[in-house]
Amino acid sequence: QGLQPPFLCNALQAVFLCLQATGQTSLSMSSPVPATEEPYTRAQYCRWPCECPRSPPRCAPGVSLVTDGCDCCKTCAKQRGESCTEADTCDFHRGLYCDYSGDRPRYEIGVCAQIVGVGCVLNGVRYKNGETFQPNCKYNCTCINGAVGCVPMCTNSRPPLVWCPNPKLIKMTGKCCEQWVCDDSRKIRKTSPRHISSAAYEGEEEAWQKNCIVHTSPWSPCSKTCGLGISTRISNDNEQCRLLKESRLCNMRPCEVDITQHIKPGKKCLAVYRANEPMNYTISGCVSKSPYRPKYCGVCTDNRCCTPYKSKTIEVSFQCPDGTEFSWNIMWINACFCNLNCRNPNDIFADLAHYYDYSEIAN
Repeated sequence: QGLQPPFLCNALQAVFLCLQATGQTSLSMSSPVPATEEPYTRAQYCRWPCECPRSPPRCAPGVSLVTDGCDCCKTCAKQRGESCTEADTCDFHRGLYCDYSGDRPRYEIGVCAQIVGVGCVLNGVRYKNGETFQPNCKYNCTCINGAVGCVPMCTNSRPPLVWCPNPKLIKMTGKCCEQWVCDDSRKIRKTSPRHISSAAYEGEEEAWQKNCIVHTSPWSPCSKTCGLGISTRISNDNEQCRLLKESRLCNMRPCEVDITQHIKPGKKCLAVYRANEPMNYTISGCVSKSPYRPKYCGVCTDNRCCTPYKSKTIEVSFQCPDGTEFSWNIMWINACFCNLNCRNPNDIFADLAHYYDYSEIAN
Protein backbone atom coordinates (compact mmCIF):
# COMPACT_ATOMS: atom_id res chain seq x y z
CA GLN A 1 0.00 0.00 0.00
CA GLY A 2 1.71 3.09 -1.26
CA LEU A 3 5.10 1.31 -1.90
CA GLN A 4 6.67 1.86 -5.28
CA PRO A 5 7.93 -1.17 -7.24
CA PRO A 6 11.63 -0.11 -7.07
CA PHE A 7 11.39 0.16 -3.26
CA LEU A 8 9.80 -3.29 -3.02
CA CYS A 9 12.52 -4.78 -5.16
CA ASN A 10 15.22 -3.34 -2.95
CA ALA A 11 13.55 -4.83 0.15
CA LEU A 12 13.44 -8.33 -1.35
CA GLN A 13 17.10 -8.10 -2.32
CA ALA A 14 18.03 -7.18 1.27
CA VAL A 15 16.16 -10.21 2.65
CA PHE A 16 17.88 -12.53 0.14
CA LEU A 17 21.31 -11.21 1.03
CA CYS A 18 20.59 -11.65 4.78
CA LEU A 19 19.48 -15.26 4.30
CA GLN A 20 22.51 -15.99 2.14
CA ALA A 21 24.83 -14.63 4.88
CA THR A 22 23.30 -17.02 7.43
CA GLY A 23 23.80 -20.05 5.17
CA GLN A 24 20.25 -20.28 3.80
CA THR A 25 20.77 -20.11 0.03
CA SER A 26 17.12 -20.69 -0.85
CA LEU A 27 13.96 -19.04 0.37
CA SER A 28 10.84 -21.11 0.41
CA MET A 29 7.84 -19.13 1.39
CA SER A 30 5.59 -22.16 1.34
CA SER A 31 7.62 -24.50 3.72
CA PRO A 32 5.77 -25.08 7.05
CA VAL A 33 7.41 -24.03 10.38
CA PRO A 34 8.10 -27.12 12.60
CA ALA A 35 6.20 -27.18 15.89
CA THR A 36 8.30 -26.71 19.05
CA GLU A 37 8.50 -29.88 21.30
CA GLU A 38 7.13 -29.50 24.78
CA PRO A 39 9.93 -29.50 27.46
CA TYR A 40 10.20 -32.67 29.60
CA THR A 41 8.99 -32.21 33.15
CA ARG A 42 11.16 -34.01 35.75
CA ALA A 43 9.42 -36.06 38.38
CA GLN A 44 9.50 -34.55 41.84
CA TYR A 45 10.63 -37.11 44.43
CA CYS A 46 10.88 -34.59 47.26
CA ARG A 47 7.89 -33.03 48.93
CA TRP A 48 7.94 -30.14 51.36
CA PRO A 49 7.06 -29.66 54.11
CA CYS A 50 8.54 -32.96 55.21
CA GLU A 51 6.23 -35.75 56.33
CA CYS A 52 8.21 -38.40 58.20
CA PRO A 53 7.06 -41.45 60.18
CA ARG A 54 7.18 -41.23 63.96
CA SER A 55 9.94 -43.82 64.25
CA PRO A 56 12.81 -44.38 61.78
CA PRO A 57 12.90 -47.63 59.80
CA ARG A 58 14.92 -50.64 60.93
CA CYS A 59 17.60 -51.35 58.36
CA ALA A 60 19.11 -54.73 57.55
CA PRO A 61 22.46 -55.54 59.18
CA GLY A 62 25.24 -53.62 57.45
CA VAL A 63 22.87 -51.08 55.86
CA SER A 64 23.33 -47.46 56.97
CA LEU A 65 20.48 -45.36 58.35
CA VAL A 66 20.93 -41.96 56.67
CA THR A 67 19.00 -38.77 55.99
CA ASP A 68 17.28 -38.87 52.59
CA GLY A 69 18.32 -36.65 49.70
CA CYS A 70 15.47 -34.26 50.51
CA ASP A 71 17.11 -33.58 53.87
CA CYS A 72 13.88 -34.61 55.55
CA CYS A 73 13.58 -38.11 56.97
CA LYS A 74 15.75 -41.00 58.07
CA THR A 75 15.85 -43.83 55.55
CA CYS A 76 17.79 -46.99 54.78
CA ALA A 77 20.52 -46.21 52.29
CA LYS A 78 20.35 -47.92 48.90
CA GLN A 79 22.97 -50.57 48.24
CA ARG A 80 25.06 -51.44 45.22
CA GLY A 81 22.90 -52.24 42.15
CA GLU A 82 19.70 -50.77 43.61
CA SER A 83 17.83 -47.87 42.03
CA CYS A 84 18.37 -44.41 43.43
CA THR A 85 16.81 -40.97 42.98
CA GLU A 86 17.26 -37.51 44.37
CA ALA A 87 15.38 -38.74 47.45
CA ASP A 88 16.70 -42.31 47.75
CA THR A 89 20.41 -41.87 48.37
CA CYS A 90 23.12 -44.49 48.08
CA ASP A 91 25.12 -45.76 51.05
CA PHE A 92 28.05 -43.35 51.11
CA HIS A 93 29.53 -45.24 54.06
CA ARG A 94 30.20 -48.06 51.60
CA GLY A 95 31.65 -45.71 48.99
CA LEU A 96 28.55 -45.78 46.74
CA TYR A 97 27.14 -43.02 44.53
CA CYS A 98 24.10 -42.67 42.26
CA ASP A 99 25.06 -43.20 38.59
CA TYR A 100 22.50 -41.48 36.32
CA SER A 101 24.36 -42.16 33.06
CA GLY A 102 21.96 -44.93 32.01
CA ASP A 103 18.88 -42.69 32.23
CA ARG A 104 19.59 -40.19 29.47
CA PRO A 105 18.32 -37.59 28.82
CA ARG A 106 16.04 -37.54 31.87
CA TYR A 107 18.68 -38.32 34.54
CA GLU A 108 15.99 -39.11 37.10
CA ILE A 109 16.58 -42.71 38.17
CA GLY A 110 20.08 -44.00 38.63
CA VAL A 111 21.85 -47.08 39.92
CA CYS A 112 24.05 -47.21 43.02
CA ALA A 113 27.62 -47.86 41.89
CA GLN A 114 30.98 -48.11 43.60
CA ILE A 115 33.28 -45.12 43.60
CA VAL A 116 36.53 -46.12 41.97
CA GLY A 117 39.30 -44.57 44.01
CA VAL A 118 42.87 -43.83 43.06
CA GLY A 119 45.57 -46.32 43.97
CA CYS A 120 48.72 -45.59 45.95
CA VAL A 121 52.45 -45.95 45.37
CA LEU A 122 54.74 -46.51 48.36
CA ASN A 123 58.43 -47.31 48.06
CA GLY A 124 57.99 -48.15 44.38
CA VAL A 125 55.14 -50.63 45.04
CA ARG A 126 51.64 -49.88 43.70
CA TYR A 127 48.60 -50.74 45.81
CA LYS A 128 44.93 -50.73 44.86
CA ASN A 129 42.40 -48.44 46.51
CA GLY A 130 41.19 -50.06 49.73
CA GLU A 131 44.05 -52.57 49.83
CA THR A 132 45.61 -53.30 53.24
CA PHE A 133 49.30 -54.12 53.40
CA GLN A 134 52.33 -54.16 55.71
CA PRO A 135 55.41 -52.38 54.35
CA ASN A 136 57.27 -53.83 57.34
CA CYS A 137 56.50 -55.60 60.59
CA LYS A 138 56.04 -52.36 62.51
CA TYR A 139 53.15 -50.85 60.52
CA ASN A 140 49.83 -51.96 59.06
CA CYS A 141 48.76 -49.63 56.22
CA THR A 142 45.71 -49.07 54.00
CA CYS A 143 45.49 -47.31 50.63
CA ILE A 144 42.61 -44.81 50.70
CA ASN A 145 42.04 -42.96 47.42
CA GLY A 146 45.66 -42.09 46.78
CA ALA A 147 46.64 -41.60 50.43
CA VAL A 148 48.34 -44.14 52.66
CA GLY A 149 47.23 -44.41 56.28
CA CYS A 150 49.29 -46.54 58.68
CA VAL A 151 48.72 -47.84 62.20
CA PRO A 152 51.77 -48.70 64.31
CA MET A 153 51.95 -52.32 65.43
CA CYS A 154 54.49 -51.69 68.21
CA THR A 155 52.12 -50.05 70.67
CA ASN A 156 52.45 -52.26 73.74
CA SER A 157 56.09 -51.53 74.48
CA ARG A 158 56.18 -49.15 77.45
CA PRO A 159 59.11 -47.71 79.37
CA PRO A 160 59.98 -49.43 82.65
CA LEU A 161 58.63 -47.96 85.82
CA VAL A 162 60.56 -45.36 87.73
CA TRP A 163 62.54 -47.82 89.81
CA CYS A 164 64.55 -48.81 86.72
CA PRO A 165 67.70 -46.62 87.02
CA ASN A 166 68.53 -46.30 83.32
CA PRO A 167 65.93 -47.57 80.82
CA LYS A 168 67.08 -48.32 77.29
CA LEU A 169 65.15 -49.26 74.14
CA ILE A 170 66.90 -52.12 72.32
CA LYS A 171 66.23 -54.58 69.51
CA MET A 172 65.37 -58.07 70.75
CA THR A 173 66.45 -61.17 68.81
CA GLY A 174 63.56 -62.74 66.93
CA LYS A 175 61.18 -59.87 67.67
CA CYS A 176 60.15 -56.98 65.45
CA CYS A 177 59.48 -54.28 68.03
CA GLU A 178 62.15 -52.81 70.26
CA GLN A 179 61.70 -53.32 73.99
CA TRP A 180 62.68 -51.47 77.12
CA VAL A 181 65.30 -52.94 79.45
CA CYS A 182 67.32 -51.67 82.35
CA ASP A 183 70.77 -50.64 81.15
CA ASP A 184 72.39 -51.31 84.54
CA SER A 185 71.91 -55.06 84.23
CA ARG A 186 74.21 -57.26 82.18
CA LYS A 187 71.38 -59.63 81.44
CA ILE A 188 68.06 -58.62 80.00
CA ARG A 189 65.63 -59.01 82.83
CA LYS A 190 61.96 -58.42 83.36
CA THR A 191 61.27 -54.81 84.17
CA SER A 192 57.76 -54.96 85.60
CA PRO A 193 57.15 -55.09 89.37
CA ARG A 194 55.92 -58.28 90.95
CA HIS A 195 52.44 -56.95 91.56
CA ILE A 196 51.91 -56.29 87.83
CA SER A 197 50.83 -59.17 85.62
CA SER A 198 53.27 -60.43 83.01
CA ALA A 199 50.59 -60.14 80.33
CA ALA A 200 50.19 -56.44 81.04
CA TYR A 201 53.64 -55.57 79.69
CA GLU A 202 55.20 -56.22 76.30
CA GLY A 203 58.25 -58.45 76.38
CA GLU A 204 56.94 -61.04 78.81
CA GLU A 205 55.43 -64.22 77.44
CA GLU A 206 51.82 -65.02 78.18
CA ALA A 207 51.29 -68.17 80.21
CA TRP A 208 49.51 -71.24 78.83
CA GLN A 209 47.31 -73.36 81.03
CA LYS A 210 45.22 -76.24 79.61
CA ASN A 211 44.66 -74.61 76.21
CA CYS A 212 44.05 -71.26 77.91
CA ILE A 213 46.10 -68.10 77.50
CA VAL A 214 46.26 -66.79 81.06
CA HIS A 215 45.83 -63.03 81.36
CA THR A 216 45.77 -61.11 84.63
CA SER A 217 45.33 -57.35 84.91
CA PRO A 218 47.32 -55.23 87.39
CA TRP A 219 45.86 -54.72 90.84
CA SER A 220 43.93 -51.48 91.16
CA PRO A 221 45.17 -48.86 93.65
CA CYS A 222 43.99 -49.36 97.22
CA SER A 223 40.58 -47.81 97.82
CA LYS A 224 41.89 -45.98 100.92
CA THR A 225 45.07 -44.01 101.51
CA CYS A 226 45.18 -45.18 105.14
CA GLY A 227 43.52 -48.00 106.97
CA LEU A 228 42.00 -51.16 105.53
CA GLY A 229 40.79 -50.90 101.91
CA ILE A 230 40.05 -53.05 98.88
CA SER A 231 42.08 -53.64 95.69
CA THR A 232 40.70 -55.55 92.67
CA ARG A 233 41.86 -57.09 89.40
CA ILE A 234 40.55 -59.25 86.53
CA SER A 235 42.05 -62.69 85.85
CA ASN A 236 41.25 -65.91 84.01
CA ASP A 237 43.85 -67.92 85.92
CA ASN A 238 41.37 -70.64 86.89
CA GLU A 239 40.31 -74.07 85.69
CA GLN A 240 37.40 -72.70 83.64
CA CYS A 241 39.59 -70.02 81.98
CA ARG A 242 36.88 -67.48 82.80
CA LEU A 243 37.58 -63.82 83.42
CA LEU A 244 36.71 -63.26 87.06
CA LYS A 245 37.04 -60.31 89.42
CA GLU A 246 39.47 -60.92 92.28
CA SER A 247 39.72 -58.86 95.46
CA ARG A 248 42.29 -58.45 98.19
CA LEU A 249 42.52 -56.34 101.31
CA CYS A 250 45.13 -53.60 101.40
CA ASN A 251 46.51 -51.24 104.00
CA MET A 252 48.74 -48.49 102.63
CA ARG A 253 49.56 -47.04 106.06
CA PRO A 254 47.97 -46.93 109.51
CA CYS A 255 45.70 -43.95 110.12
CA GLU A 256 46.49 -43.71 113.83
CA VAL A 257 50.30 -43.41 113.46
CA ASP A 258 52.08 -40.11 112.70
CA ILE A 259 54.75 -41.40 110.33
CA THR A 260 56.30 -37.93 109.91
CA GLN A 261 57.88 -38.33 113.36
CA HIS A 262 59.95 -41.23 111.98
CA ILE A 263 61.49 -39.21 109.12
CA LYS A 264 65.24 -38.83 109.63
CA PRO A 265 66.64 -35.32 110.22
CA GLY A 266 67.49 -33.57 106.96
CA LYS A 267 65.13 -35.78 104.98
CA LYS A 268 61.70 -34.91 103.65
CA CYS A 269 60.38 -38.41 102.97
CA LEU A 270 60.17 -41.84 104.50
CA ALA A 271 59.51 -44.37 101.73
CA VAL A 272 58.73 -47.42 103.90
CA TYR A 273 57.44 -47.54 107.47
CA ARG A 274 57.37 -50.67 109.61
CA ALA A 275 56.09 -50.95 113.17
CA ASN A 276 58.41 -52.29 115.83
CA GLU A 277 55.94 -54.82 117.22
CA PRO A 278 53.91 -57.44 115.28
CA MET A 279 50.14 -57.02 115.07
CA ASN A 280 47.04 -59.00 114.17
CA TYR A 281 44.73 -58.12 111.30
CA THR A 282 41.14 -57.46 112.39
CA ILE A 283 38.00 -57.62 110.21
CA SER A 284 34.56 -57.06 111.77
CA GLY A 285 35.70 -58.38 115.14
CA CYS A 286 37.45 -61.42 113.61
CA VAL A 287 41.19 -61.60 114.33
CA SER A 288 43.95 -63.21 112.29
CA LYS A 289 45.23 -66.46 113.75
CA SER A 290 48.87 -65.36 113.40
CA PRO A 291 50.52 -62.00 114.13
CA TYR A 292 52.22 -60.07 111.31
CA ARG A 293 54.70 -57.22 111.03
CA PRO A 294 53.79 -55.69 107.65
CA LYS A 295 55.50 -52.89 105.80
CA TYR A 296 53.63 -49.68 104.99
CA CYS A 297 54.30 -46.90 102.53
CA GLY A 298 55.61 -43.81 104.24
CA VAL A 299 54.85 -40.10 103.86
CA CYS A 300 56.59 -36.90 102.79
CA THR A 301 56.61 -33.41 104.24
CA ASP A 302 56.63 -31.81 100.76
CA ASN A 303 54.17 -32.33 97.90
CA ARG A 304 55.30 -35.87 97.16
CA CYS A 305 53.43 -39.04 98.07
CA CYS A 306 54.62 -42.62 98.56
CA THR A 307 53.04 -45.57 96.72
CA PRO A 308 53.96 -49.27 96.46
CA TYR A 309 55.77 -50.59 93.41
CA LYS A 310 56.57 -54.08 94.69
CA SER A 311 54.02 -56.24 96.46
CA LYS A 312 52.58 -59.72 96.66
CA THR A 313 49.39 -61.35 97.88
CA ILE A 314 49.28 -63.49 101.02
CA GLU A 315 46.40 -65.53 102.43
CA VAL A 316 45.48 -64.75 106.03
CA SER A 317 43.20 -66.94 108.15
CA PHE A 318 40.79 -65.29 110.58
CA GLN A 319 38.89 -66.60 113.58
CA CYS A 320 35.69 -64.99 114.82
CA PRO A 321 34.33 -64.86 118.39
CA ASP A 322 31.53 -67.30 117.49
CA GLY A 323 34.11 -69.91 116.45
CA THR A 324 33.75 -69.55 112.69
CA GLU A 325 36.81 -69.20 110.46
CA PHE A 326 37.50 -67.73 107.04
CA SER A 327 40.46 -66.64 104.88
CA TRP A 328 41.15 -63.41 103.00
CA ASN A 329 43.83 -62.39 100.51
CA ILE A 330 45.81 -59.39 101.75
CA MET A 331 48.31 -57.19 99.94
CA TRP A 332 51.83 -57.53 101.35
CA ILE A 333 53.98 -54.48 100.54
CA ASN A 334 57.65 -55.16 99.78
CA ALA A 335 58.84 -51.71 98.62
CA CYS A 336 57.50 -48.21 97.98
CA PHE A 337 58.78 -45.08 96.24
CA CYS A 338 57.98 -41.39 96.71
CA ASN A 339 57.14 -39.16 93.76
CA LEU A 340 54.95 -36.26 92.65
CA ASN A 341 52.39 -38.49 90.98
CA CYS A 342 49.86 -38.05 93.77
CA ARG A 343 46.42 -39.15 92.66
CA ASN A 344 43.03 -40.23 93.86
CA PRO A 345 43.08 -43.98 94.61
CA ASN A 346 39.79 -44.39 92.73
CA ASP A 347 41.03 -42.61 89.59
CA ILE A 348 40.43 -45.12 86.78
CA PHE A 349 42.86 -43.25 84.51
CA ALA A 350 45.74 -43.35 86.99
CA ASP A 351 47.57 -46.18 85.21
CA LEU A 352 47.86 -44.13 82.00
CA ALA A 353 50.74 -42.21 83.61
CA HIS A 354 53.17 -45.09 84.00
CA TYR A 355 56.49 -43.31 83.48
CA TYR A 356 57.83 -40.68 85.85
CA ASP A 357 60.55 -38.10 85.53
CA TYR A 358 63.62 -38.99 87.57
CA SER A 359 63.79 -35.52 89.04
CA GLU A 360 60.56 -36.23 90.88
CA ILE A 361 61.96 -39.15 92.90
CA ALA A 362 64.02 -38.79 96.04
CA ASN A 363 64.10 -40.36 99.48
